[in-house]
Amino acid sequence: MSWRHVSIERQGPIALVRFDRRENLNAFNQELVGELTEAARSFHDDLETHYVVLAGAAEAFSAGADLKDAASWKVAEQTDLERRRRFYSGVRLCRAVEEMPQLTIAAMERMAVGAGVALALACDWRVLGREAYLYVPEVKIGLNLQWGALPRLVTLVGPARAKRITLMCERLDAATALAWGLVDALADDGRTVEVALEMARTTSAMPAVTVRLMKEAINATANALHRATSFADGDQSQLTGGFEAARAARERFGER
Repeated sequence: MSWRHVSIERQGPIALVRFDRRENLNAFNQELVGELTEAARSFHDDLETHYVVLAGAAEAFSAGADLKDAASWKVAEQTDLERRRRFYSGVRLCRAVEEMPQLTIAAMERMAVGAGVALALACDWRVLGREAYLYVPEVKIGLNLQWGALPRLVTLVGPARAKRITLMCERLDAATALAWGLVDALADDGRTVEVALEMARTTSAMPAVTVRLMKEAINATANALHRATSFADGDQSQLTGGFEAARAARERFGER
């Protein structure tokens, strides 16, 4: 397959998936979300690839959802079903990543914001640059944390820290993200992919079939209620995103 913003480089049993829009700090528009979803699904029946490293752009893993993307926000002329499909595009992406049988590792440079954090949470492990930060500003712009990310976040850090991350909208530096369990390793800036690949190579010494089995077993245990508690988060986004206060907040946020 060929995409405009996504590429796949294969190194034996390891695949390096890069996504880069080359604009807006790699913010997600609907085209990028669709390409990443196709890329993730392409691994579902792949018996040759056992590890996937997911990397964004060098200047930013992702600045989150592109608030200027017309396809994302101008939905007034769409039917109810079309609007609902649009609001669940990120959910489908993260589910496709989480359901990959391969072990997945996100390599994050500079920043991961909002939807960028949500995508990384769908991976098995996360590597963050030492000078990078994580930031979840959804509440600040009148939105709930969507893309199925909230239960994943609570599972990783617990309810109190999940509330602090989402309600105080603080930027988390790399050391804090590691201490709180949001990321699994730190790397010198510019070397996150290198560290993620080394993690994959270390794990590749294990029998591939057993690694897949254990990933599935752990996810089945840890994620048992995730779908039940987040099945309507796209509908919630459509509701909260339409509030007048939310529209005004997005406009102020987009002017920065």
